[in-house]
Amino acid sequence: MNFDEQTLRNLSLTQYEYDLLVERLGREPNYIELGLFGSLWSEHCGYQHSKPLLKKFQSDHPKLLVSAGEENAGVVDIGDGDAIVFKIESHNHPSAIEPYEGAATGVGGIVRDIFAMGAKPVALLNSLRFGPINVDRNKYLLDGVVSGISNYGNCLGIPNIGGEIYFSDSYTGNPLVNAMCIGVLKIQDLIKSSSGPAGNLLLLVGSGTGKDGIHGASGLASNTFDADQELRPTVQVGNPFLEKILIESCLEVVATGKVDGLQDLGAAGLTSASVECAANGQMGFEIDVSLIPRRESGMQAYEVMLSETQERMLFSVSPQNLDDVCGIFEKWEINHDVIGKVTKREFATILENGKLIADVPINILTDPPLYTVDAIESFEITKARETSLENIPLPIESQLEIFLKILSSPNIASREYVYSQYDHQVQTNTVISPGGDASLIRIKGTTKALAASTDGNARLTYLDPYVGAQIAVAEAFRNISCTGANPIAITNCLNFGNPQKPEVYFQLEKAVSGIADMSIEFNAPVISGNVSLYNETQVSSIFPTPVIGAVGLLQNVEKHCESAFKNPDDLVFLLGVDQVDLSLKYFAGSEFLELIHNKIEGAPEININLEMILQKACRDLIASDLLNSCHDCSDGGLAIAIAESAILGNKGFVANFKLKERWDSALFAEKQSRVVISFNPSRSNEITEICSRYGLPFLELGKVTSGRFKLSEFIDLDINEFSHVWKNTLLNELD
Repeated sequence: MNFDEQTLRNLSLTQYEYDLLVERLGREPNYIELGLFGSLWSEHCGYQHSKPLLKKFQSDHPKLLVSAGEENAGVVDIGDGDAIVFKIESHNHPSAIEPYEGAATGVGGIVRDIFAMGAKPVALLNSLRFGPINVDRNKYLLDGVVSGISNYGNCLGIPNIGGEIYFSDSYTGNPLVNAMCIGVLKIQDLIKSSSGPAGNLLLLVGSGTGKDGIHGASGLASNTFDADQELRPTVQVGNPFLEKILIESCLEVVATGKVDGLQDLGAAGLTSASVECAANGQMGFEIDVSLIPRRESGMQAYEVMLSETQERMLFSVSPQNLDDVCGIFEKWEINHDVIGKVTKREFATILENGKLIADVPINILTDPPLYTVDAIESFEITKARETSLENIPLPIESQLEIFLKILSSPNIASREYVYSQYDHQVQTNTVISPGGDASLIRIKGTTKALAASTDGNARLTYLDPYVGAQIAVAEAFRNISCTGANPIAITNCLNFGNPQKPEVYFQLEKAVSGIADMSIEFNAPVISGNVSLYNETQVSSIFPTPVIGAVGLLQNVEKHCESAFKNPDDLVFLLGVDQVDLSLKYFAGSEFLELIHNKIEGAPEININLEMILQKACRDLIASDLLNSCHDCSDGGLAIAIAESAILGNKGFVANFKLKERWDSALFAEKQSRVVISFNPSRSNEITEICSRYGLPFLELGKVTSGRFKLSEFIDLDINEFSHVWKNTLLNELD
């Protein structure tokens, strides 16, 4: 059967790929088989441009129980027979088309990845990017995305404990919605995506199959699109109440030890789930689509196999255990149907009412062609990075005007309007709520806690994808360390434009190298992740946006620290430098430079050795009960870091340092590897001794007060005079 160019394009297949699959099959595929290849060989499922690059990530760490790419999510041993499972994934393209359902099903999908490993989901996080918030379309997207995340997550009873939001012109028309989930389990309960032995039965559990999401993987997520295109049928629709039952019933089944494999149905639906299980078990399968319950009448076999209907799981169960497993699902009153079996013959065999309609070797389906591109950096970006910032003029506005302007920037202001819509206390394990550096949840039944953060600065990655990605990892770990927890692993979501363009492939290649190298420096492996490419409209591409989801372990939950100032008269120190004044080069990629001078220029940099000793010192200080607050100094610079600690603690601050002529760089430059701490003056000698032992530079900034916030003679305010500016910016923009 010959297929025309348009048919191939609709399935994200090129003529070269079609010719290749014909050569490998030794025949032409039928339309159903072509659909299988279109989905599994797509960028979204097949990682055609990124798989060679992802090999740079460490896979042999002694604490890794499941490495990146092996299963639905990575697994890390945290001692005492416990393990954590976590992963971040994108739902960018669906959210651009249908923000509520796109974001909601993004949450549902990442949660299924976690409990598919046998883990109980205990926390959600997210990372969001939109175009300028003063544009109505972007307000609509933000409102829909936040509502989708909150409604789905709240219904599941999983606390949403943290995240980040940024606004930039580059995301106009192509927002980014990255969702992260963390789960905990006993190592003995870990289950994998495997077919089990031949003769096992394939049990489909959950929602009836509908037409939603067909071609979601091969069409929506693997191509450039125009936001005005009518693509809503490719966006899935979620049912969080069904997913809640699915979580509880599946975990109960897994706990019996009577299932051999478990896989969620995500991108490419039943096609991907069944093929992955078979490939992992080095087996084949036979499925009869007539046995699959459907939500809609008149569905074709092609649609059934490629539907991305949510809230579905695929189990591999031995015949002798089937009754026990089905009994649990009957108790939960959830649909469960045997739809096929595992076979020794390593083929994907699809029947309809017993008639053969597709028959393809598993090894061909799982071996898409991989591509590399001759990477070339954009001349425009090279020029921007190499631009000297030493001639940046002093602002004509006053210190106070600049301070309030940056404090009220949508990229700096409080996100309380957003996270207040999330339930972050459900399950009653949340120790540090959203709003600070990293959130903290206790592991029930233990003294341990997990700290978690998502981070990424696309301006820095735009200017230098290698260093920018390193900084993203460093800041994620810095946020973890500021709670007292030890960073143990990361997940990443690589959001980039069209990888076929040499300048985009350059960004992707360098960013992956930066993440890989930094994770090795910290001995904290990349355990899972997602690659989202073709994030661009017909007009422009997004900034390269690698998002890092980091998790840290705190052995004693009582030994933690928060960002907020606590007590009047506490001393305030800055760790990581020994002077306030900074070179103008540290304006590179800063909020100040873009907001005040309308420039994204300069060369980002980070001193890895300094970063390492800074974080070790912070953890040591917190473990020694010496600190009352600890806050990362990053976006917006020193002035914003101090202001945030003051506002969060409803305290004032008085500085004892004098600003020189370039007060702008002292207050707003964004040099890496700096942390603001506060402590009782009686502990000063102990703190300086620990810093000196680490060789960590520091300086005294001032002290906490009960009322006024005095950063300089020109920035002297009552705390209430400016806290409302920071707290209400997003609310005012969205009203």
